[in-house]
Amino acid sequence: MKIITSRENPVYRKALKLKRKKYRDETGLYLLEGVKPLEDAFDTGVRVGTVFVREGSRQAERFCLRDTRIIELSRELFDGLSGTETSQGVIAVAAAKVYDAGGFMRETAGRNILIMDRLQDPGNMGTIIRTAEAAGYGGMVLLNGCVDIYSQKVVRAAAGSLLRVPMIKIADAGSAIAFAKEAGKRIAVTCLDGGEDCFTADLSDEIALVIGNEGNGVSDEFIDAADIKVHIPMDGSIESLNAAVAAGILMYLSRKR
Repeated sequence: MKIITSRENPVYRKALKLKRKKYRDETGLYLLEGVKPLEDAFDTGVRVGTVFVREGSRQAERFCLRDTRIIELSRELFDGLSGTETSQGVIAVAAAKVYDAGGFMRETAGRNILIMDRLQDPGNMGTIIRTAEAAGYGGMVLLNGCVDIYSQKVVRAAAGSLLRVPMIKIADAGSAIAFAKEAGKRIAVTCLDGGEDCFTADLSDEIALVIGNEGNGVSDEFIDAADIKVHIPMDGSIESLNAAVAAGILMYLSRKR
């Protein structure tokens, strides 16, 4: 098995460039780190290119039967590519899944979806992606201004759910509203003032649940277009919940019948 020890190696340099959003956008590739996420990628048919393993790691044995190229990196080079201090010793170059409008609608027909309204924290985004799969949501619409879902922090927080939850990018609120209506979804938003108690609201069928920006909440355009407005009851002097926590509460409430 080939081992790379030089930072000037062209294969390594191309992989290192995938830590930058611009290069991820240009190539449609990203870095996928960890044993379970990589196994999930193979199992779900994601196109996997080079698999890098850390010098001295035995992870190459796990993936040697897969149809992919495996390259060993010196510890120093591997650590430069890794996005975590406690890596499992394997990083792959993977292809992002791309859905068009028709494909996304087919995948999410009859199911609730999320609309991410300029969500910017990678930990929140990854957690919501993972919770969406667990709560049975069909997919996610990402507006311009959202954090890049293929950044290493989001990929790590989302784990394998990133590979299984369909995503589509839409430019702005107006376009997302029109898309949701065309897909037959009812738009649901959270409001600090007014709105129905989330524990009594019907969020069960064909919902497009809007999760707002951490600092500014849901944009006025979504609020004006909403079919359902809800609030999450809070005691004490708390004004708002973390976006991922609020999203988790509402997604699981939508499972009520």
